[in-house]
Amino acid sequence: MDRNFNTFVKTIFLLEHQQKLLSAVSIILGSNDTSLETKLSAICSLLKHEIKTYDWVGFYFAKAETKTLHLKAFAGIPNDHTVIPFGKGICGQVAVSNENFVVADVQSQDNYIACNIDVKSEIVIPLFTNNNNIGQIDIDSNTANAFDKTDVRLLEQVNKLISDHMTSNNISINIS
Repeated sequence: MDRNFNTFVKTIFLLEHQQKLLSAVSIILGSNDTSLETKLSAICSLLKHEIKTYDWVGFYFAKAETKTLHLKAFAGIPNDHTVIPFGKGICGQVAVSNENFVVADVQSQDNYIACNIDVKSEIVIPLFTNNNNIGQIDIDSNTANAFDKTDVRLLEQVNKLISDHMTSNNISINIS
């Protein structure tokens, strides 16, 4: 009984923390004096700072004409992967599949692009506006098996907030 109760209490605290994060994301998106890219950078910093296993957080956006993803905002160690072809790496696979991709152990993936030798796991959640996959949030962790269904739900909700903001304000990302 104590073990179930402890699990229940941990779940309640986790949900409360996630609600606070989503409220903070809404506040960031609601600020009128900054660009979308600045807001996305603030969201990256928030998530990296607040969730201990999120060691690198970034947003890639698709350029359909060239079938490439372009890094527009991130928090963490800079990397060389600012442009990724569709189909290449975890992010590129999500650009093609339009589905969430959770990797417990990046070493087990044949089509993995190493951004940092310390990365052990990765999660990529697509970002949709008007049913089109326009980009994704990509998170690397230096902890193996760092992501679970609570991370998937949180990041889907973050992306939904961003999508709603972009749609309601008729905002798009400029990719040159």
